Amino acid sequence: MIITLKKEATQAQTDGLIASLKEKGFGVHVSKGESMTILGLLGDTSKVDPDDFLGMDIVEKAERVSAPYKMASRAFHPHNTVIEVGGGQAGVTPCTIGDGKSVVIIAGPCSVENEEQIMDAARAVKKAGATILRGGAYKPRTSPYSFQGLGAEGIKLLEKAKAETGLPICTELMSASELKYFENVDMIQIGARNFQNFDLLKEVGKTHKPVLLKRGLSGTIQELLMSAEYIMANGNENVILCERGIRTFDGYTRNCLDVSAVPYLHKYTHLPVVLDPSHACGIRWMVGTLACSSIAAGADGLEIEVHCNPEKALSDASQQLTPALFEELMDKMRKYAAVEGRTL
Repeated sequence: MIITLKKEATQAQTDGLIASLKEKGFGVHVSKGESMTILGLLGDTSKVDPDDFLGMDIVEKAERVSAPYKMASRAFHPHNTVIEVGGGQAGVTPCTIGDGKSVVIIAGPCSVENEEQIMDAARAVKKAGATILRGGAYKPRTSPYSFQGLGAEGIKLLEKAKAETGLPICTELMSASELKYFENVDMIQIGARNFQNFDLLKEVGKTHKPVLLKRGLSGTIQELLMSAEYIMANGNENVILCERGIRTFDGYTRNCLDVSAVPYLHKYTHLPVVLDPSHACGIRWMVGTLACSSIAAGADGLEIEVHCNPEKALSDASQQLTPALFEELMDKMRKYAAVEGRTL
């Protein structure tokens, strides 16, 4: 249920209503805009009649929210959420996701393989204009015999790359027990295989770091938003949704990129939306086309895999761009973004 307060409601009146709601056992999410304040009630509101609030002088309207997700709903939070990544660190260039003015580019290799590899990749994506450096320190792989990543050592190498380039870093968390290594990671990625690992989502919710939450292989939009709700309900509202392609009946590409998810999510949620064209298609020559179509659809950012020597990559070799291809794509994407008055 949401309660919209009148513009003339004072802070004292607002605080009094919030206190009253909390006394009745409800959690209260407060969203303040320029012209209105919205109180979102969290908990079992089935026995509460919205009309009960309409008699209050400060209440404009009260209505139920039909969606099962609350904090992620635009009804609870009408204005877009803007999330800062990498702020407050000397030598690091922070960026914002969801401001409607820029398209954030998260780029780097699928996995961190060694120091030379990640440093070369970091320099290359920085030169081309990427905003955030990505790289997998822990790798969920279908086969137990495939390269599983360097673990904590990989995070140390990402930190070294951040120190040199000034790029904030993003890497995937697979287990809550590994959170202790993520202190200097600027954005935590929750991968498709873990998007409904609810215990992990709860632990990430206890942090205040930005979280890049990927849609599951066969996950619905509602399931993605409910997973975001787990993180937000546990205290962390810095959630970025990531569409990375879903499994369909056809197998000509690795997955099927659901570009329609972008306008849908923007309508029904206030959270930023990032697309991952690399994992969606799994084919190098298709990444650029999908990236540009994602920008045209209104994506707030893109996650693109870049490797200085893709043929020798230890994971996902077929979808990673060379630095030259990435630089060429960046120039092309800037033109697409400029049509909408946005920048890369």
